[in-house]
Formats: sequence, C-alpha cells, structure tokens
Amino acid sequence: MRFLIRSRPRPVLAGFAAAAAAMAVAVPAAASASTASAATVVSPVVGHVYVNDNTAGANSIGAFDRHSDGTFTPEAGSPFAAGGAGTGAGLASQGALQISPDGRFLIAADAGSNQVSVLRIGSGGSLKLVPGGVISSRGVLPVSVAVHDDLVYVANAGNGGSNYTGFRLGLNGRLAPISGSTITLPDGAQPGDVLFNGTGTKLAGTRVGTSLIDSFTVRHDGRLTAAPGSPFPAQRLGPFGSEFRPTNPDQLFVSNAHAGAGAGTVSAFSDSSDGTLSPIGSSPFADSQTAPCWVEITHDGQFLFTVNTASGTISRYSIAAGGALTLLGSTPVGATGGVGAVDDRLSPNGAYLFVDESRIGAVGAFAVHGGDLTELATSPTSLPAGAAPAGIVVT
Repeated sequence: MRFLIRSRPRPVLAGFAAAAAAMAVAVPAAASASTASAATVVSPVVGHVYVNDNTAGANSIGAFDRHSDGTFTPEAGSPFAAGGAGTGAGLASQGALQISPDGRFLIAADAGSNQVSVLRIGSGGSLKLVPGGVISSRGVLPVSVAVHDDLVYVANAGNGGSNYTGFRLGLNGRLAPISGSTITLPDGAQPGDVLFNGTGTKLAGTRVGTSLIDSFTVRHDGRLTAAPGSPFPAQRLGPFGSEFRPTNPDQLFVSNAHAGAGAGTVSAFSDSSDGTLSPIGSSPFADSQTAPCWVEITHDGQFLFTVNTASGTISRYSIAAGGALTLLGSTPVGATGGVGAVDDRLSPNGAYLFVDESRIGAVGAFAVHGGDLTELATSPTSLPAGAAPAGIVVT
C-alpha cells in the first residue's frame, strides 16, 4: 500500500510583479504599490513532494513545496542528506521511498550502502535525519519499502543478500529488525516491489528476474506466512510494479515489463484469505506499449495508471468492480520523449500525478481528470545534479 498523507497547509507569501507600465490614471505611490502587489499571486502551498535522489556516495532526498495548481518549488535547504549512499543509477524497483501512516517520517532505501534511512518531516516540510535513523537493510541492494502501521518490510535485490526483511518503526523513528522475519530469495530473483494491502493482512512481492510473484499473509507478530503455491508464476515476463486496489484489499494488480516491444500487459489477481493468487477474467490486459513498470491506482479505485518506461507513455485503464481492466489510452510524457520515466504517485486529493523521470533527473506533473491525464505546461521540474530518482512520496 502506498500511503499518501495530507499535511496541513502553511502560510505562503505571495510573489509580486511590477505594475503595468501603462496606467490610464495616475495614483499615489502607496496605492500603486498595492496594485502591483495584487498583480501576481503565487498558488498556495498545500503539501510537499519528496524524491529519493539515489545519488552516488552520499544519498539525498529532494523536497518541494507542492502548490494547489500542481506546480512545485524547491523546499528551503533541499536536498536533505539521507544518511546512507545511493547508486547514482536508476533502480529497477517501485517504492524506494515511503511515508509513515502518521505522516511524521520518510523511510528511504539507500541502495548504495545496503541501508535504510528514516527522516523526520518538519512542520514546513523540511527533513532531518532521525538520530540513529540509518540501519542495515539486512541484505544487499535495498530497492523497495512497504509500510503498514508500525510494520516495515524492505526488499533487498542484490545477489548474495536478496530477501524480504521486516522491521518495527518506533515512535522515535528508529527501525528495529524483527527476529525471524527474513524471507531469503535466490540469486537472480531481483525483487522489484514489496507492498502491503490496505488492511495490512497481506504482503506481496514481485521477482522481476525470474518472473514470479510472492504472496504472504501477515502474522500478528509481523512475520510472514507464504501462501500455498507461492511464489506464483507471473502471467508474462518481468512482473514489476504492483498495487493493491485501495477500495478492495483482495485485488492485486501487477505490471509485466519484459514481454517485448509493444507487448506490455497488466495482470489482475484475486488474493484469497490464505494469500493464493488467481487471475481475474481475461488477465493479463494489454497496454500496447513497451515496458510497463510502475503502477498507481486512483484513491477511489476506479482507474489505474502504469508508466511505460521504454515507450515514454502512461497507459490509462478503468477498473471494473470485479477487477477487470479496460484500456482507455496512453498519454505521452513530454520531456525527451518520456523514455526513462519511472515511479509515479498521486496527490492526496487525486488531482495530480507526479512522475520520476530518472533519465533526465526531473519530476513531471500531470493533471488528473477521471481516467485522463494532461501534463502541466511547467513540467518537468529538475532535480539536483547527479540525481537518479527512485521513489516518490506526495503529501
């Protein structure tokens, strides 16, 4: 589950423009200044956008003020030190940055140092590393994070240390490993995503490298029980991004990225009480694009968006009550043809979709109207030099 926590708006100073040069009637200087101050008004800040920069060496988190019109501007002091190291290259994963359900902390994968970092979110959106907030991921190459209540799972993708490992998130923001929680994966599995359903009773993970899907039920002690038959064969090569339906915790959607040019699909599964996965209807559903990787579902559960990294587009589907998908079309990602667009996340009100563009080190923004997307004229916004964004959070 991808938590989207709405933060309280804070006051914003309006920007001012000079008064028009040609004035029909002369006015006193004070009145003229007042008129000028009203000429340009900056859209108010309603939240924030955070990006795991995944910078080589010292990793950082980019932070932006999110405005009500969908635009965003750098937060003072951004980027903020994450405490660990990134890789400086794109991560083949979804969810490398998550937010705690109470909106107090960000949890970031530091893939270059095999660590996980926790940063406290300040009242104005600034970030500060929690004391003792950097901890070993208990594996190699952490790439994805899942959060439900105080339970955190991390997917490690590197050979010699590939696994899913559980932690508890304390009130002070520190992570504590859960004894006996590690699920070891074989070399080459290359997990791309790990996620909870909305009730926290299920956890799923995708193995991109071997085209398998792990499914578990979650015990009260935070440890996992594999579903009968897990891992399940993916319906096509390269199961990648995934999402449980926000309005139905027993429906799981998984993108299939490696079937070849123009052959991308999205699978829909029913997740039974014991975690067994069964295809829904005529799943998988074609998107007629290449490399559908990242998946996001609208908060009302009506529409699904998947980012086609190799096509430079975002495919749009409607979701029937039973979970079947209907392709509505594909929207181009404008900058550099959109190739290299990766993780995506909706704003809390669902009005905007924000997309990491790893290839150019930027974040794109799209207005959402039901199942339609329109890229904003101001999109994309650049990230710091050296950023290879992997993971995004919107508040």
